[in-house]
Amino acid sequence: MTTERRVAIVHYWLVTMRGGERVLERLLRLFPQADIFTHVYDPDAVSQVIRARRVRTTFINRLPGARRHYQKYLPLMPMALEELDLSGYDLVISSESGPAKGVITAPGSLHVCYCHSPMRYLWDHYPDYRAAAGPLERTVMPWLFHNLRVWDTASAGRVDRVVANSSFVQQRVRKFWRRESVVVHPPVETSLFHPAAEVGTRWLWVGQMTPYKRADLAVDAFNALGLPLLMVGDGKMAPALRRRAGSNITIIPRMSFDELRAAYASCRALVFTAEEDFGIVPVEAMASGRPVLAYGRGGALDTIDAGRTGAFFETQTRDAVVAGALALEAWLPNFDAADAVRSALRFSPETFDAGMLEATRP
Repeated sequence: MTTERRVAIVHYWLVTMRGGERVLERLLRLFPQADIFTHVYDPDAVSQVIRARRVRTTFINRLPGARRHYQKYLPLMPMALEELDLSGYDLVISSESGPAKGVITAPGSLHVCYCHSPMRYLWDHYPDYRAAAGPLERTVMPWLFHNLRVWDTASAGRVDRVVANSSFVQQRVRKFWRRESVVVHPPVETSLFHPAAEVGTRWLWVGQMTPYKRADLAVDAFNALGLPLLMVGDGKMAPALRRRAGSNITIIPRMSFDELRAAYASCRALVFTAEEDFGIVPVEAMASGRPVLAYGRGGALDTIDAGRTGAFFETQTRDAVVAGALALEAWLPNFDAADAVRSALRFSPETFDAGMLEATRP
């Protein structure tokens, strides 16, 4: 008789429901016996799927204001992870975007790290984060982040297998951690999206209006183009972008899921301006039978087939987006919605399940 494996899933923090938490939900379906470990846990901010499971926290959760200001406790998180007792588990899956993989596991256990991204603020985006920090933070960041990089690299050596969520993340894992990995793309609920009988004239942009998403590029480009654009999202840049947008651009903070599905299916095309580790939005647009114009870096290179399901622009500039949009408009008569839908199916939850079961095989 085969003994069921004892499974622990270590997730960086549970204070919202975004892409990483959707991956966690799928892992919980794959491993229904798993316990969850995390630094900070807000039950009201996560789904019932997560709340129904046993969740244990590190000591970070008990510190003042941890639910809102958890990132200020980043220097303590390596120690917090190493204090967790995982000696009773056969399989440990760390879900890494913030610190999660640095746990100490039993000699006979298997530790698989699913890497959404090596911590960008430690590595390739460090200059941007330091430039945006206050005077005191800028003073301590060089010393503090140097030590965190040393720990981040050392803790990568404790992992038995690394799984990257895209080819882009795989490259960064090799560069910063000096580890090889396999790619298993995140699960996208492609079956929830369907093409529409009629398509409109309006382009679509979807995302948080934060600096790295580059919503400003879409505003500036479509101001120049004069083409209709619907932008769905909110964030600290939103007020300024509303003032900047021309009359051809409509900006709304949020939509219901049904409204968003309809917007995907009826848009002329999606414009995707960010450099993302993976990027679920383009896959949802393709599952809805629409093409994507995307910045030609990051996870979009895994999801979009140029000349078949969309196109790329090569630099994050207004003129590049304008040229890309005009080229895509000219190409649209050759676009086949069925090609986009078929391409999106490569990122279904079932594909993720198969990849993760293989990666966690004893």
